[in-house]
Amino acid sequence: MKKILLSGIQPTGRAHIGNYFGAMKQFVELQNSLKYQCYFMIADYHGLNFVQNAEEMKDNISNLALDYVAIGLDSEKSVIFKQSDVPAHTELAWIFDTITTMPYLTRAHAFKDAELKNKEISVGTFNYPMLMAADILLYNTDIVPVGQDQKQHIEIARDTAEKFNRIFGETFKIPEALIIKNVAVVPGTDGRKMSKSYGNTIPLFAEDQEIEKCVMSIVTDSGSGLPENVYNIHKLFRPEAELIKIYADKAGKYKALKDILIEDIKTFISPIRERRNQLEKNKDSISEILKKGGEKAKSKTETKLLEIKKKIGVY
Repeated sequence: MKKILLSGIQPTGRAHIGNYFGAMKQFVELQNSLKYQCYFMIADYHGLNFVQNAEEMKDNISNLALDYVAIGLDSEKSVIFKQSDVPAHTELAWIFDTITTMPYLTRAHAFKDAELKNKEISVGTFNYPMLMAADILLYNTDIVPVGQDQKQHIEIARDTAEKFNRIFGETFKIPEALIIKNVAVVPGTDGRKMSKSYGNTIPLFAEDQEIEKCVMSIVTDSGSGLPENVYNIHKLFRPEAELIKIYADKAGKYKALKDILIEDIKTFISPIRERRNQLEKNKDSISEILKKGGEKAKSKTETKLLEIKKKIGVY
């Protein structure tokens, strides 16, 4: 029996190389390992915390679906679906709300970050761990691939499953985090974590001119022979054994090193960009993938939700 694996990305803007090397690349590898039944979600309800414009959200969903298929996710091997097509996600989140305390949710990283920045915190931001727990637990998920900085999400889902099981009886499988080794935080052009919110990204499907502009904007430290920001991004595209010699030979020649990085990124992006451009000519096929994936995911969760409703006494 294959283990069930679930993960997803929020449709909050153009995918960048941080998204790819931090998660999407691993999605394809895990799908092709044949060990897992994979569910890959477009987490559009989570995305509502950041995107509150209908046309923008619609475009983001369509683009992320294209991205998924362009990088190699296969609807014959994996279930690719939109979170919003499966009503059980939000229904179960409410059920979990009733057994979760506010002090517990104040420990969540997103809430703490927002609080530190003195932001006016929405209920969606405060409560998102419960929706994420529902996402994971609905599918009897065994494995959730995450980076080290996202491990708390799985811990909250595990706590929630264990608490529900204590109150209402054995219902949920306890999921495990799959921490992908050798996946460090991908740096942005300013040295901070690559993030759409920081505006420091290199888009995953960028055109050549855009790649050049992004790489040339990478902040360099003129006081060091090794421009760390350039080098740390370069490691994603070329083995360090090769880079060590290149950077030693061109020590202090930052433009030359950026030119090499530009060519390496172009070589990497060009074939997947072309594949995406071809797929974009037939968006109906992408819509069909999401439709069929949503039907499969909905069918899977309906049985589980019925079991949950019996346990809590509302069926």
